[in-house]
Amino acid sequence: MGYLLFVTLIQAFSFSLIGEYLAGHVDSYFAVLVRVVLAGLVFIPLTRWRQVEPGFMRGMLLIGALQFGITYVCLYLSFRVLTVPEVLLFTILTPLHVTLIEDALNRRFNPWALVAAVVAVGGAAVIRFDSISPDFFKGFLLLQLGNFTYAAGQVMYRHLVARYPSDLPHYRRFGYFYLGALAVVLPAFLLFGKSDFWPDAPLQWGVLVFLGLVSTALGLYWWNKGACMVSGATLAVMNNVHVPVGLFFSLLIWNQHEPLGRLFLSALVIMLAVWISRLDRRAIRV
Repeated sequence: MGYLLFVTLIQAFSFSLIGEYLAGHVDSYFAVLVRVVLAGLVFIPLTRWRQVEPGFMRGMLLIGALQFGITYVCLYLSFRVLTVPEVLLFTILTPLHVTLIEDALNRRFNPWALVAAVVAVGGAAVIRFDSISPDFFKGFLLLQLGNFTYAAGQVMYRHLVARYPSDLPHYRRFGYFYLGALAVVLPAFLLFGKSDFWPDAPLQWGVLVFLGLVSTALGLYWWNKGACMVSGATLAVMNNVHVPVGLFFSLLIWNQHEPLGRLFLSALVIMLAVWISRLDRRAIRV
């Protein structure tokens, strides 16, 4: 639990750093590439290349591609059309995706999850009901893809570690995660990156170094390790704790001028969607 709480603070602070200093100023694909390269430089030298099952290696490559590669490309692109509070708010739906993936792995169908998805879209629309644009929903959909791949990575890591137990510490088998992420991020940068939007200020480079070494390297490692030490229900709850903390940083420290009434109402509707998505599971327990 301690790992998850500490990473929550890192995540919440990182969202604001991205929105304030990188979004719109630094190429999204370049920023994600720098993060994964720095994190890889931390963990790949510590990685064991022998005494690790090939199935575990393949699984970690896939998890890295999903949980960081696709997730963070979607996250950075969403900052182009959404504010920091909106990005934070829309990540509340990650537990809904966790529910869908867990049900799929256990071959269950939860009709309430479909209802929850409709309610969640309505909750998102509350924020900009007077100025909804295609770009706004594009950002919302990008984040939902990112939420899905982030949730998939967490669920898969828990299952993978349980399937391939080892006496090696977690960090000795975690370098494959960043290689999987690089397999997505590097081609994306080469195809879509813009060299004229690289950092041009020391502060931007400093933010990238912090995000790479702290948020990406230590943060993702500690989060996945912590995910294996708590129940699925606790993990789902912890996926949302960064939202109020992140909003605190954004609204108070950076003084974001946002419609607080709409944000609060939208949060209530989206939280209702998360609760609805778990109705079927609660009924099964009873």
